[in-house]
Parts: sequence; structure tokens; C-alpha cells
Amino acid sequence: MIAYLKGLLIHKSPSEAIVDCGGVGYRCIISLFTYEKLPNIEQPCLLYTHFHIREDAHLLYGFADVKEKNIFQMLISVNGVGPATAINILSASNPAELHSAIIRSSIQSLQSIKGIGPKTAQRIILELKDKLGKDAGFSVENSGSSIKRDAMSALQNMGFTRMAAEQTIEQLFRQFPQPLTLEEIIRLALKAR
Repeated sequence: MIAYLKGLLIHKSPSEAIVDCGGVGYRCIISLFTYEKLPNIEQPCLLYTHFHIREDAHLLYGFADVKEKNIFQMLISVNGVGPATAINILSASNPAELHSAIIRSSIQSLQSIKGIGPKTAQRIILELKDKLGKDAGFSVENSGSSIKRDAMSALQNMGFTRMAAEQTIEQLFRQFPQPLTLEEIIRLALKAR
């Protein structure tokens, strides 16, 4: 529904941020990992978001990067892990540490996080180990492949054929040796079309 927010950071605390986008302030629940990466107040800010609807509330969760958002969404797919628990987990360890703990099947690392017992830790490892092992987007070395995959999906949703999207993305990566953000890739691809 709401993929990201780009605007001025109006307020920040270790548990929430408010981003002004065109005169509307969006309150996002955030992790400590995201809080540490936020700019100063009144500075431009970009938060990737997850919109969660409950019977009694509509909540917006904000993330510093796509990797953190992806792992949050994987965590809430685990039976017994809700958004509040997932934010707790991401506040206690950054996405790279969490990824490593799950791949190594380190139940102790997960149990050290407040609110995670032995059964929940085992369930997280059991349900996510294979998913994280296959997803190269979580390894630091292959972060470019995650962006390429996200760009492919976005461009196809905008009407590009799979082949045209692949060719455009590869051309952009050859043309611009410095790392490109997802937004830059999409903007440049649309200009080149």
C-alpha cells in the first residue's frame, strides 16, 4: 500500500519517527537500528514502510533500508511473531546479525532477545533458515543483486517486459559504476525508455 515515505523528518525517538510528506505527517514505528540511521530533525528522510492493518488499528512501520523491511516481513510470517515482536528483534540485533544467527541456528542468540522464548526461537530458525539461505539480498557482498531484483519487479509492474527490464538494468550498472539506489535505477530506466 505505502512502499516508502520521502519527506522531512519532524520527530524522532527510539521507537517512532514522524515524516512530513507534502504537509501530512506520517507516524512510523521504528527499530533502534533505523533510529540510529535517521538524519537530524528538519532534514530530508526516506523510510521504507510496511502498512499493518489490525481490527483496532492501522499501523505504519518504518525501516532504514529494504533489507531491514524484508527481514521484518519474513519475521511476521512466522507463526507467533507479530509486528511488535519483530520490531523488538530488529531493535536488539541489526539485520546482518539476525541473518547470521538464523543461518547458524543460534537459538541462544535469539533467546537473548526480550520476548523470545526457546519455542519461538526454534520456530524462527526452522521457518526462516531456508528462506534466508536462498535470499542473496541479505548478504553484504550481494546487496546489488537485491537491488537488481527489486528494480526488475518494479519495472515489470510499470509495463517493461522482463527482457527489456533486464537489459535496461544491466546497461545502467555498466554505465554507472558507483552503487545506484532503487529509486535512481527506476528514474534512469524510465528516462531511457
